[in-house]
Amino acid sequence: MALTNIQIINAKPRDKAYKLSDSGGLYLQVNPTGSKCWRLKYRFRNKERTLSFGQYPEVSIADAREARGVAKKNLSASLDPNAIKKAKLRQEKEDESNTFRLIAIEWHQKNRGNWVEKTSARTISLLKRYIFPSIGDIPITKLKASELLRAIRKIESRGNIDTAHRALQVCGQIFRFAIATDRGSIDFSSVLKGALTPVKVKHHSSITSPKDFGRLLIDIDNYDGAYLTQQALKLAPLVFVRQGELRHAEWADINFEKKEWRIPAEKMKMRVVHIIPLSKQALLILKDIKEKAEVSNYIFPCVTSNKRPMSENTVNMALKRMGYKDRHTAHGFRSTASTILHEQGWAHDVIELQLAHKVGNAVAAAYNYATYIPERQKMMQHWADYLNNLRKL
Repeated sequence: MALTNIQIINAKPRDKAYKLSDSGGLYLQVNPTGSKCWRLKYRFRNKERTLSFGQYPEVSIADAREARGVAKKNLSASLDPNAIKKAKLRQEKEDESNTFRLIAIEWHQKNRGNWVEKTSARTISLLKRYIFPSIGDIPITKLKASELLRAIRKIESRGNIDTAHRALQVCGQIFRFAIATDRGSIDFSSVLKGALTPVKVKHHSSITSPKDFGRLLIDIDNYDGAYLTQQALKLAPLVFVRQGELRHAEWADINFEKKEWRIPAEKMKMRVVHIIPLSKQALLILKDIKEKAEVSNYIFPCVTSNKRPMSENTVNMALKRMGYKDRHTAHGFRSTASTILHEQGWAHDVIELQLAHKVGNAVAAAYNYATYIPERQKMMQHWADYLNNLRKL
């Protein structure tokens, strides 16, 4: 006879566990502690076995009977319900350790050594702020493209189009890491390509007309602001490095005898040592700074503390003061050099290596920082002499 809730509620614990039978092998075991557990007795391959369904009242009579029905169907298909239960528990445990959040953090930890500190901090902040709240706790194998798209579109809805694309790119790297470590199978970032609002490309303003650039160089020579700001403005077009590399330049990286500035890998965007052959003009500027400026490890220290580098806005603000707003930026010195040197016929690879751009495949890029040094030395001195001549146009 089938059990009723009244029978179960009235069942009191005894010195020993006892059973209240339902039907089809299902019964409720009443323990001395007072707990009441659902069990199913069945036979599989001529062996008697028991399957647990959980405790009453968390698992109701209806729930227990439904679970019994599922177990019976598995038995009819020659499947052991206990083996299925164990496999499900293993999968649940695996899912718990393979959530998007945990895999993303592991990916970040493995890659942070290849990034500059700013990139590492920005990447984990992006994930914590925009991605983890939406999909962080979902097992990566259970994640759907639509769930990722919703998370990314929340960023888009705030007007942060660039950030949305950056987030999708980062997620793609995490999916590929999961695939490589045999914990995922799909890179949803490739599936979602074209689903986001296109990014409006922002070009760094730069003057590429030789005559106009010569006028800029003269204006820099006549700059009436802070001494170190003027020297940074003078050196920038001669070395055309990224602004972060210029601001963080240290005297320890300068070799006056070899006439080179060697930037350590940890200061570079590509995490590879970068060599800048120094022209006679660049060396004169550096020697002048060394003689006149306050002692500091940095060539261009901050105004308020020589233990910190110059502010990232200093050079751009100076250019604006000089009347070059929306015409030329600090980063623009790189574009100017690249454009004119290409027009002059210098080899593309020589220019790209001097700009610290990746040339060829990623493996080769890790070893080519010293490639074409003689050509680069010749090009950098030519460029400095050319700039001197531009002042006369």
